[in-house]
Amino acid sequence: MAVRHRLIKASPATVWEVLADGRRYADWVVGTESSEPRKGQWPQEAASIGYQVKLGPLRIGNETVVRHCEEGSVLELEAHAGPLGTARIAIELRPWGEDCLVVVDEHPLQGAGGALHNVGFEMLIQLRHRAMLARLAKICEGGDGHA
Repeated sequence: MAVRHRLIKASPATVWEVLADGRRYADWVVGTESSEPRKGQWPQEAASIGYQVKLGPLRIGNETVVRHCEEGSVLELEAHAGPLGTARIAIELRPWGEDCLVVVDEHPLQGAGGALHNVGFEMLIQLRHRAMLARLAKICEGGDGHA
């Protein structure tokens, strides 16, 4: 189970605003190129967004579904990765003074991702989370001008 956290120099409300915008998913999730709402009202339970993953010249369409949402503090997602299977990604926002501590917890649920899950795979997820949290921090802290 890959768990990583990062202190973001923005309020939990600011961070939630980014997470709650399904069109911005590709802005902070590593590996995605574009995203768009697909079903329901993101981030309500059962809502989903579609996105493209670029692997060299290939573009693969995937989907992420909201499985649990506590507005402003918890977002639990099920990411579908085609033949790799599915993963549970839980994002928790904790107030930390005026800032926000973001905790990400991810683990495979079904498919090849679960069968391949080992220490090496865990390290890759940790690296991906580090980059993902850095992107989220940049957006929320105003580094891209769209906080």
